Amino acid sequence: MNRRAFLATAAAAAASAATLMAAKATTERPLGETAVPLGDTQPLPLGPLSGSRYPDPHIESLDKRFKGNTGIGAVERVATGFRWAEGPVYFPAGRYLLFSDIPNNRIMRYSEDDGHLSVFRQPSMNSNGNTIDREGRLISCEQGGRRVTCTELDGSITVIAAKYNGKKLNSPNDAAVASNGTIWFTDPSYGIVGNYEGLREPVEQEKCNVYRIDPKSGDLKAVIDDFVMPNGIAFSPDEKKLYVIDSGITEGEGNPSWIRVFDVDIDSGKVSNGRVLAKDFAPGFTDGMRCDTDGNIWCSMGKADPKEDGVRCYSPEGQLLGKIHVPEGVANLTFGGMQRNRLYICGSTSLYACYTNATGAMKP
Repeated sequence: MNRRAFLATAAAAAASAATLMAAKATTERPLGETAVPLGDTQPLPLGPLSGSRYPDPHIESLDKRFKGNTGIGAVERVATGFRWAEGPVYFPAGRYLLFSDIPNNRIMRYSEDDGHLSVFRQPSMNSNGNTIDREGRLISCEQGGRRVTCTELDGSITVIAAKYNGKKLNSPNDAAVASNGTIWFTDPSYGIVGNYEGLREPVEQEKCNVYRIDPKSGDLKAVIDDFVMPNGIAFSPDEKKLYVIDSGITEGEGNPSWIRVFDVDIDSGKVSNGRVLAKDFAPGFTDGMRCDTDGNIWCSMGKADPKEDGVRCYSPEGQLLGKIHVPEGVANLTFGGMQRNRLYICGSTSLYACYTNATGAMKP
């Protein structure tokens, strides 16, 4: 074989090998957005908010049933330096709080015994809502991963739900676990419409549903399908009521900005008799919520008049009982502390907390 023929044969073989490798190669997408870290040259001050005195003027009672004010306590900023804090969940065995910092693609851990702040997981697949199941495991709604996961006690991660009817979920947002182990979660499209809180990808589901999954059988069902943007979700203490936020106003004026309540059977998955519980949020909206043992609904407030930023508390009948004001728009909240009487508040770039006379319901 002469030199020219040899080179031609070698070139053909190399081209063939490259074609084969290209055919076998797969492209992995990024593990969600990881934003540029925030500078901390002038961090917001920690401790009681400016102007605090007992009783704290940041805590506003509108009804004698409101248990937001202990009388000798104040709203405190306990951590700061985040881009968009969300999805707090308290782990009593370790006395720590986990919460999402969505654009920074991480889950943070705040230890309440000594105030230490650390990164629990990064990347977090742009996790949003988090909760805890009856076995003490972390349940996370991952916007960037378009899935719901369970962090097992050994640290491994189990994917609970990623597809419905053979198509990818939108971007799971928030979850609640019933006493029978079923997981109920909302699935708006916030995490796939841009690259800041997730990854821009096509919407595959026809609707933004509320789902119920039995982790034992893997059975996934859409239980509510008439929301514009289903968001926060919670059960009443007796699990006979299911509360779901619709923040559809983000899609344009005239869309919902309210909390709906449904009669629910957690075992059959039947949801019925839907009605609006509270709707005085526009032009802003509420995002996340939790119930106390009296059945009152504590929910976030933001994106409207800055004077309204913070937390609201509604009775089971929908009456506004009181407000907790913080200097940033609030996305979500949860009860923590060993007595479940410390309210943790995710307020945009900071984590706030205050003691209350209410007791958080064990059922998230």
